[in-house]
Amino acid sequence: MTVASAALLLFLILDPLGNIPVFLSILKPLPLRRQRIVVARELLIALVVLMLFLWAGKYVLELMHLRQESVAIAGGIVLFLIGLRMIFPPPEGLLGELPGGEPFIVPLAIPMVAGPSGMAAVMLMGSSEPDRLGEWSLALLIAWAATAAILFSATYLYRWLGTRVLTAVERLMGMLLVAISVQMLLDGIGAYLKAVG
Repeated sequence: MTVASAALLLFLILDPLGNIPVFLSILKPLPLRRQRIVVARELLIALVVLMLFLWAGKYVLELMHLRQESVAIAGGIVLFLIGLRMIFPPPEGLLGELPGGEPFIVPLAIPMVAGPSGMAAVMLMGSSEPDRLGEWSLALLIAWAATAAILFSATYLYRWLGTRVLTAVERLMGMLLVAISVQMLLDGIGAYLKAVG
């Protein structure tokens, strides 16, 4: 996997276009200036969390006595479920009702940007090819920067594209994620069969 393909995969997993309606609805009560501060803070928290999973994921696996193949299979399953939820969103939304006030860490940083699928993907990258951690960090930074740019311009994009187009894009990203998750699952099973065979 190249840096560009890893960045694209992570960008799809971070799903900034799908997160626009959620970000806008949660931040609506706040003044515009405060909205930007909150978005910046939540994006930085998400980046730190993802970097921790990328760099320390291998040690977490060793500590929990987990094989890399099991993380690949679990990551594929989680990605598949997230992709399905993007294609067929539940009526109550991904997170249900939210308490009032300014959001902090949950739900914008985690799980909206740094969700379980993103954590699993970066942990898998870091543990499967630890000699390429610098490249994976660059890929994560590229995906995160693109996500940040989209989420900062959320209000303009929402007005320009409209709800229908954003929904269609989110469903398309969901389809791509489902395809990627099936490939991850097959790779994980293949690697496990090779290891035990």
